[in-house]
This record gives sequence, structure tokens and C-alpha cells, in this order.
Amino acid sequence: MYKTWWKIIASVLVIYSTVWGFLSSTPQLPILHESIRNLYFHVPMWFGMIVLFSISVFYSVKYLGSGKAEDDIRAVESVNVGIVYGMLGIVTGAIWARFTWGQAWSFDVKQNFAAIALLLYFAYLILRNAIDEEQKRAKISAIYNIFAFPIMVVLLFVLPRLSDSLHPGNGGNPGFNAYDLDSRMRMVFYPACLGWILIGYWIYTLKYRIRTLEKKQISA
Repeated sequence: MYKTWWKIIASVLVIYSTVWGFLSSTPQLPILHESIRNLYFHVPMWFGMIVLFSISVFYSVKYLGSGKAEDDIRAVESVNVGIVYGMLGIVTGAIWARFTWGQAWSFDVKQNFAAIALLLYFAYLILRNAIDEEQKRAKISAIYNIFAFPIMVVLLFVLPRLSDSLHPGNGGNPGFNAYDLDSRMRMVFYPACLGWILIGYWIYTLKYRIRTLEKKQISA
């Protein structure tokens, strides 16, 4: 039971935030109106992606020190799930932009840099598939991953603040606190962030276990 309690909490939080996110009242905000409910999905996806990429770079660093194949598997599987979360973040963001900015992709600086950040990690997977020798692949991809992570952070959190942007919190555009993210929304938003992060971590652990079993079967 002690191994599954956090999975139960993750499931409850996601169900709660999804259901209550559609049923709860929201502040009457200009332009955003009811589309503000996307906050419960769009932002948690990006938080989940960042957590998963952080796990990945941790195990890449660990692999360079240990040389254990398990660390390399953990690194790549967390990237795999992180990329899915990143794609969901872009899709939910595009849907939101369609209703608030007038078009799904307006080449806003935040949108562009988010896409480039994801391409960095697609390149990581392509790099892995291009190298046949297992230890060489693990080592080179670990080094790439260590450099990709800070570049991703700069693309998402630094460069957008230096340019004009429609995205809240970037380019002088105020964040959602200025739009009165009231206590009603916080009661849904914070559980949604934690729930989706835990679900992402859960999926990552499942993929790691599957890859480990496949590796054992091949070795047997």
C-alpha cells in the first residue's frame, strides 16, 4: 500500500481538477472569459514537462558517473514522457490562443521558443537512434541532455522576457496574478499542477519498468 498511495492521490487530484475545473465559477475577465479554465490543463502540462526533463538530466549526470544502463534508461524514458507533456502544452496553448489571440499560432515569441525547446529533445531522441553501440549512445546522449536542459530553461523563461509577447508573464505582459487568479481558481489550479506532475512521473516509472523487463528478456 505504501507504494501506491501517491498514485491514488495523483488520480484523485487529476479527476478533481478536471471535473471541478469545468464546474467551478471563474472571475469575469476581459478577453479571457471562460477560456481561463484552460489554465488547469495548459500550465500543469508545462510544469510536468519541466519536472520530467529535470529527472532526465539528473540521471544523465548520474550515468556519466556510474555507467549503469539503468540510469540511461531512466533518462530517456523521462524525456519520452516529457515530450508528450510538452506537445500537450503546445496543443492546449494553441487552442487557448485561438480563442484569445484570434489564431492558434501567431508566432508569438513564447510559442516559438517553446517549439524550439521541444525540437531540442526530439533531436536528443534522433541522436540516440543514430548510434548503434550501446555505451557510446548512452554517453553521448547523456552529454547532449546535460547541455539541452539549461538551453531549454533559457528558451522558456529567459528569452521571452526580453521581447514583446502576448503571453502572460513575458515581455512586460503581466502574469495571471494581475488578472485576479482568485482563491476559487487556486483551489483547482494547484491540485491540477501536482496531479498532472505525479501522473507524468507515474507513466515514466511504468515505461522504465517495461524497458527494464524488455532488456532482461533480450539478455536472457
